[in-house]
Amino acid sequence: MMGNVTLLEFLSMGREVAGHRPWPRYQLDGRSWRRLAEQMTVSNWEILAEWAEPAEVHVLLRGEDSGAIAVASHPCPDGAFFALGQVRPVAIRMERAIRDLWGLVPEGLEDQRPWLDHGRWGISHPLGRPRQYDGGRRPYKFLTAEGDGLHQIPVGPVHAGVIEPGHFRFHCQGETVVRLEERLGYVHKGIEGLAAGKPIHDAARIIGRVSGDATVAYSLAFARAVEAALGLEISARAHWLRGLFAELERIANHLFDIGAICNDAAFAIMLSHMGVLREKLLAANHAIFGHRLLMDRVIPGGVAVDLNEAGRQTLIQLLPVLRRGFKRAVALYDHTPSLLDRTTGTGVVHGTLAHRFGVSGVVGRASSRSVDARRMPGYPPYDDLDFIIPVLAEGDVHARIEIRMEEVRSSLSLIEQILLRLPDGPIQAALPLRSGEGVALVESFRGEVAVWVRVSETGKVVRVHPHDPSWFQWPLLEAAIEGNIVADFPLCNKSFNCSYSGHDL
Repeated sequence: MMGNVTLLEFLSMGREVAGHRPWPRYQLDGRSWRRLAEQMTVSNWEILAEWAEPAEVHVLLRGEDSGAIAVASHPCPDGAFFALGQVRPVAIRMERAIRDLWGLVPEGLEDQRPWLDHGRWGISHPLGRPRQYDGGRRPYKFLTAEGDGLHQIPVGPVHAGVIEPGHFRFHCQGETVVRLEERLGYVHKGIEGLAAGKPIHDAARIIGRVSGDATVAYSLAFARAVEAALGLEISARAHWLRGLFAELERIANHLFDIGAICNDAAFAIMLSHMGVLREKLLAANHAIFGHRLLMDRVIPGGVAVDLNEAGRQTLIQLLPVLRRGFKRAVALYDHTPSLLDRTTGTGVVHGTLAHRFGVSGVVGRASSRSVDARRMPGYPPYDDLDFIIPVLAEGDVHARIEIRMEEVRSSLSLIEQILLRLPDGPIQAALPLRSGEGVALVESFRGEVAVWVRVSETGKVVRVHPHDPSWFQWPLLEAAIEGNIVADFPLCNKSFNCSYSGHDL
């Protein structure tokens, strides 16, 4: 281990890969990769994503103190790599997924169970059958809990609603949850394999559907990664329209989540109020931009649709309607003691755990972690807009609701600023034909979405990896429910609102 060394100083011992933008990528040999893991035991560096190729593993890192970002890569000619999950527990599930997808063995990782493969892939592996692959053929053993009077409650993977599948194994003592373990991966779509070899704009449509409720965020992250790889600068108007779409998406999701959390506490009227407001916003999206969820509105090179004066006036008139309705709904929440009794002190995520897992978004900000990709590393148009990043320390369901409420108010203000100051100019730029690698980090309503891409000089995607913030949030849900009663799990679960689809790719 080295002393007080920065992330970039440490990684510079490796070979810098040419054409990787906007942040550098370094290839480390086996010894340097192991030293990276050792250094992470004393350095406050966080993992933002970890993924692989047939014979190489990559990790996106941020020096949390300095904000420096870089990719470290490790070629694995022998089919194995030193597991970073030994020093950063947030990497455990990602490294289990890497073994399933590519057959690269995370050496030293205690948990070698499969993650994505449920024994159904057979010979039709989604990315080709990797070396040393035997994932789903091994029996899956849930972790156990021991003690007098314990019993298990299995829930899922098929649920009683329209939500996507996931299995939850509860160990309980009476009504109190002693341990929860999740098993996910039921909606694995092989996104990376589907996008590989596609023209850039075709791949953009695929990445924009990783998690449908965050389609703007994923489209934006992919577009920014491609533009970085190609060294392409787009117009200010395109940047500002992207910001408008992102904030509209953020409000729509936060409104629904606030209502749905309250609905899980049997306070259905809150869901009704929020549903009405959300519908007004989605209807405006469709009328102005042609799609309720703004799918495929952000594209590499800019945006697919412009905002005319009539649309701008429609949004300007909608803002006070949303503000008034939201204020009434918040007052209803604040003055309903029986509802507050269910949300306050329930499902606590302590700040130390939030920092240890590097969790972002509402879950992180409700537990004293103030990261927001719009501010750090930052990207247009947010570097020219005024907004706050709300942070609370309580870490309970109530705090996560309060963060969402404050973010709705902030997003309404951001939209107003954009509508009043939207610059003129073109909305699209042609994509040059050149090869390169790029990575982007953007803020979705859930937290930080990362996308890494390699493109060829023929305008096609060679490799792409999208990363959802839910990778870091799902494990904390297991910790949040511990010591709570089973009946509070829906409240905890919805207050997190992790993505099944985005997590499973």
